[in-house]
Parts: sequence; C-alpha cells; structure tokens
Amino acid sequence: MRKIFATLFSCLILSATAQVGDGHPRGLRGASPLDKEAAPALMPKMINDDIRRGRAFAMQPPVIPHQIENYQVDRNFNKCMTCHGRDRVPESQAPMVSVTHFMDRDGNFRAEISPRRYFCTQCHVPQMDVKPPVENTFIDAEKTVAVKKSAKK
Repeated sequence: MRKIFATLFSCLILSATAQVGDGHPRGLRGASPLDKEAAPALMPKMINDDIRRGRAFAMQPPVIPHQIENYQVDRNFNKCMTCHGRDRVPESQAPMVSVTHFMDRDGNFRAEISPRRYFCTQCHVPQMDVKPPVENTFIDAEKTVAVKKSAKK
C-alpha cells in the first residue's frame, strides 16, 4: 500500500515540476517565472451591437447585447429598468423584462420587479469579443430529437 502511495506522490511531484521548452514551470501563470509578476492579459472588448442572440437551451436567460459598464444597479436604483421597464419600453424599443420578473416566490404578481429578480447580472451577462478557448460542440436537446426523428424516416 505504501508503494502505491509513494508512486502516486512521485508522479504528482513530477507532473507539478514539468518544464516547458523555456525552462519555466507550466501552470496557470503560463510561461512567467515564479519570482516575476506576469503582465495581465488585455481586457476584451464588450460586444455593443444590440443584436439579439439565440439561446442555446430552453429557459436560458437572454444575454446582454450592449455594454453595461458603469451601470448603477443597487438597492436604490436599477439602470436597466430605464429602458427595459414596462413603462419605458415604448420609447426605448428595448425588450420588456419577462412577467416572471414581477412574481414573488409565492407566485403572486407585484407592481414592481421582484427583489429576487432585481439584480439583472446574476442571470443575464454581457458578451465579450473573444475567441472561445475550446470548440463548442453543444447540441440543443430539441435539435437532437429532430435529428433522431429524421434519421428514422
């Protein structure tokens, strides 16, 4: 049993100290030496085209198609509601928040946004102009069912 643990431990140590071609350890820091501060990556640009994006799965919250930097969303004020609020939609032409945002946890409809749905970015996120780190191979369940049905014909 001790030999197994010793072997596993030595494999762990060897993998942790694996060197890349330039002699620096591999890790989340990249090729930066441990005694030097790495230059941070540039912040990606936020997509600001106001084009509605498709949703990848049922009940996915829509993404935010515009920049929201410096938007005030706190207990005193919600900047999002200046365009997406029920009374502001006709002039802003922005989509109105869903009626589910006006329901409390007991299923009762309120005149104001429910406190549990007040902080928009806990579900809705802005999009950044970045290359995906890995290829996305996700297939929506509805498309999978449609493909299976057409294959049976």
